[in-house]
Amino acid sequence: MSGGKDTTTTEGNAVTGPKHVLAVVAPHVGGRTAGAGLATLFPDGARVTVVERADEDPAALRAAHVIVTALAPVTSAHLAAAGRLELVQCASHGFDYVDTAAARERGIPVCTIGSSGAEAQNVAEQTFALMLALAKRLVPAHLALTEADWALPRLQGSLTELSGKTLGIVGLGRIGRQVARRAAAFDMTVVYAGRRRADPETEQRLGGARHVPLEELLRTSDYVTLHTPLTDGTRQLLDAGRLALLKPTAFVVNTARGALIDQDALADALERGALAGAGLDVFDPEPPTAALRLLKAPNVVLSPHVGGVTRETVVRIALAAAQNVSAYLAGDPPRDVVNA
Repeated sequence: MSGGKDTTTTEGNAVTGPKHVLAVVAPHVGGRTAGAGLATLFPDGARVTVVERADEDPAALRAAHVIVTALAPVTSAHLAAAGRLELVQCASHGFDYVDTAAARERGIPVCTIGSSGAEAQNVAEQTFALMLALAKRLVPAHLALTEADWALPRLQGSLTELSGKTLGIVGLGRIGRQVARRAAAFDMTVVYAGRRRADPETEQRLGGARHVPLEELLRTSDYVTLHTPLTDGTRQLLDAGRLALLKPTAFVVNTARGALIDQDALADALERGALAGAGLDVFDPEPPTAALRLLKAPNVVLSPHVGGVTRETVVRIALAAAQNVSAYLAGDPPRDVVNA
């Protein structure tokens, strides 16, 4: 790293002189290998350092004007150490791994790629992959056949269709709307819960989706899928009390953030047969420890947070994050700020 603080000035939002970008890519989403590809997307004048932890290179952290983070924590201590920092850019729709309150106190905007919709397509597809796997009992059927066990007589009574079922979507943002579109194609009834109701035209485009209170959604849905950000207000949104509202024939699907669900309470419900099953792409923490009961719970389909990491999605995410940072360094206002 080179270039001292006295060589850098700002004009509006634009940074003049050396432009230091710290790209922090967590090991479980590709680490330095993924970060090396991300680094090639920034302007020629940017000095990009790729690390797997924000404090891995203290000099780079001190010099950073921008931190780009891909599911790697950015804590209040990291923010305090980054004396030149002007922007934190999350390479994701989520932002729960950044201390947004501490950033706000320092006047540092934290941005996502939310308006790009980069992850929406694949997260919606992963949601339906989990729902279909649960409905058709694909995992136990596959495992039985690998052991030369023709499991049809045993599984037949538990196989179901998506058609005619009610899908409850918690959070009708960009991803939730993609899920609703697909649900309409499967002839499902869509209800959704969230702070704001969508306009009537949007509801009509989404197959006549209806806005209902969360408790009603939980009581009436055959499938409940979560697509809301993780905040203090949504942490363990599905706790033991709310899980108890679900029908015993209902399924829970989570492709958003693991901490939206009380994982022990969900394991309890599955083990007691109080729920038909769960499809989970996200966990708390990630990667999950071997002690997580959900790994051994009955009637679960699990995937390792693959909802945003197809070849196509990774490219869209990286481009969206780099474009947001490049625009900011060129003088544009920050986009998709979540801590204003």
